[in-house]
Amino acid sequence: MAKPHIRTLSENNVRTGFFEKEHFTAIHRHLPAHVKPVATVAYITGWRTLSELLPLEWRQVDFNGAGTLRLDPGTTKNGDGRVFPMTRDLRAVLLEQKAMTEELQKKLGVLIPWVFHNDGKPFKSYRKAWKTACRNACLPGRIPHDFRRTAVRNLIRAGVSEVVAMKMTGHKTRSIFDRYDIVSQGDLNDAVSKHETFMVTKIVTIDDSSNQNIAQVVEA
Repeated sequence: MAKPHIRTLSENNVRTGFFEKEHFTAIHRHLPAHVKPVATVAYITGWRTLSELLPLEWRQVDFNGAGTLRLDPGTTKNGDGRVFPMTRDLRAVLLEQKAMTEELQKKLGVLIPWVFHNDGKPFKSYRKAWKTACRNACLPGRIPHDFRRTAVRNLIRAGVSEVVAMKMTGHKTRSIFDRYDIVSQGDLNDAVSKHETFMVTKIVTIDDSSNQNIAQVVEA
């Protein structure tokens, strides 16, 4: 007996948001002081803010040598550990956060193990502050997960190999990674500019070639 054919519905829940630099800067400007460094690190690394960055402790930050930011095995969504090498901007924001934390420890007389905190106390969410910042920046509807897609796109555009980029951002399946590597309006504008430059060069070359042929005919 033949099995009945059941038509599956196409998946239409793929999120496509990401941040252009000016959008990130606009929202960042309106965030509370204790949330700004989290947003900056998320923008650079693409790591999940609630489950991966907010629980981060200083023991997972290594400023020695080139420097790294590390997630322990078992603490990520796929269970794997993860390492992100420090960029200049990443090191700068973490060093500033470290200095602020050490000053606060002296003032309060307590040890603060968390990288991101609000006056020495950990926080698990910043949903309300985020929505307010987006509204004030005239960019409603943006979500922190847009940082994840943005980091993937930026790494690939910077020339980082896909295998390395997937390890840095924590993507285990290629299908999800491909869904995040989306094209921005800036990419499209750049493509148009390159195409126009190519066509102008091509036309000039054709014109020069035609003029040379005409000159040869006249000389003959």
